[in-house]
Amino acid sequence: MLRRSLALLLVTALAFTSALVAQDRRDVSGDLGVVASSSPDASDLGAAIMERGGNAVDAAIATAFAMAVTHPTAGNIGGGGFMLIYPDDGSPPVFIDYREKAPLSSTPDMYAEGGSRKTHRYVGVPGTVRGLALAHEIYGSLSWKQLVEPAVKLAAEGFVMNEGLARSLSGALRSSSNEEFMRVYGKKDGSAWQAGDRLKLPDLAATLQRIADHGRDGFYKGKTAELFAAEMERGGGYVTREDLARYRARVRVPIRFSYRGYEIFSAPPPSSGGITLAQMLQILELYDLRAMGRWSSETNHLIIEAMRRGYANRAQYLGDTDFVDIPDFLTSKDFAKELAESIDPQQATASEKLGPPIAMAGESRETTHFSVVDRRGMAVSNTYTLEAGYGSGVVVTGAGFLLNNEMGDFNPQPGVTNRRGTIGTPANLIVPEKRMLSSMTPTIVAKAGRPYLVTGSPGGRTIINTVLCVVINVLDFEMDLRDAIDAPRTDHEWFPERVRFMGAADAAHAEMVKELQTIGHEIQPSRGQGDANSILLTGDGARATADSRWGGAAAAKK
Repeated sequence: MLRRSLALLLVTALAFTSALVAQDRRDVSGDLGVVASSSPDASDLGAAIMERGGNAVDAAIATAFAMAVTHPTAGNIGGGGFMLIYPDDGSPPVFIDYREKAPLSSTPDMYAEGGSRKTHRYVGVPGTVRGLALAHEIYGSLSWKQLVEPAVKLAAEGFVMNEGLARSLSGALRSSSNEEFMRVYGKKDGSAWQAGDRLKLPDLAATLQRIADHGRDGFYKGKTAELFAAEMERGGGYVTREDLARYRARVRVPIRFSYRGYEIFSAPPPSSGGITLAQMLQILELYDLRAMGRWSSETNHLIIEAMRRGYANRAQYLGDTDFVDIPDFLTSKDFAKELAESIDPQQATASEKLGPPIAMAGESRETTHFSVVDRRGMAVSNTYTLEAGYGSGVVVTGAGFLLNNEMGDFNPQPGVTNRRGTIGTPANLIVPEKRMLSSMTPTIVAKAGRPYLVTGSPGGRTIINTVLCVVINVLDFEMDLRDAIDAPRTDHEWFPERVRFMGAADAAHAEMVKELQTIGHEIQPSRGQGDANSILLTGDGARATADSRWGGAAAAKK
């Protein structure tokens, strides 16, 4: 009887401990290395790499490859993105641009007639493997194989799906017409996936093994490139083996500006994130937001008007700087002051006063972001994507990985304008080998020459506004990182005219919403915005906080 009681007590204690561990996965503190991502398995793997002596870039590379297995909605080797690195040796931060490119056969009006983006035709030349390899060449400390092979094992042996992924994948399979996607990601008995089911991806494991063995050539040349090109030919896509062989990731200088005594580093073009964020924050710096209060109508009117102006300039000027010239004045404090002077504190600005509506390509919200900091203070902010959830929905036959549909991020109809928020200005028109404009905004805030806040988000065009909200919550209102991430977010993109606010239906914000409506803002409820997996560094160490909205997890080196 005593033995049975002790056994029952042990089972109860283990169950309670497991519940605590699961609950605590959203927030982890430590000074030996931390990761925050949308995938618990990937966060754990990144932390394990640091336990083996790897630095933050090593951990980021391993996390990215793991998410290609465990987070197929956006984690990838068939897409692209951006990595912002803050070194620990006193050298300036570096930005790795591995955004997808337009194939060589592209034309400016190739998508003018529209149609479904879930096809081979919308696949851009992927950059992820090249980008991760470039980061490793510059900053890696462990061998390339050590960073890729854990993902190989994860794909070969499988991983246990949580409820969110099971539901998402089952929904994608129901709507898919791609036979290889259904074969690779479908349940063998044809039933819907359930939380707790194990997903094995042997074809992806083989592809990842080629990448582990041969580096970037394991993707851009050889068998994988042959399978990729054959898939394109089979489905009427444009990417060729020549496109793959010609692709290069780029090292770029981050956008850098100051805000209330902090230094902020963010994404340069072809991302619109850093320039737009700089404009918005430097407008807001001219006002004492803290004295007004975070949830006052005065503060939120200014936030909305800053967003309106930042996004108007984004639409007008921004694109791939390898192809277009972008004015230097956009990030100057003088220009921010000029923009602020155009704000009426008592009335919402009509968006058309800032320029005629410009037709702009829509961006899917299915991206993913993760943050890493190691024990020496090196920080990585990485955002990458397939564009839409599961990208084009096309799996490369025999290779097991999903392809992006990023070509839809270009402006599809030169010169066409409307009020719905689609843009057709020359800066983001399709040109062979051009990188499409992005809103991804990996960002690092520095304090006294050291990383302080590492953040970013998915969310299409909402990304920049999510990052803005997290930054002002931490810097202006000194919120705890958990509170800063959980707080309701605002989104206004110049056009459409409406303002989406996550707290619009909450009684706590009813008066503020009413006051904003009174001065001309059209406020709409928003169910969710972004997934800001972030890290805050203080004198007590690093705190990694996964966004609670999408089941992410933080992990620390033990």
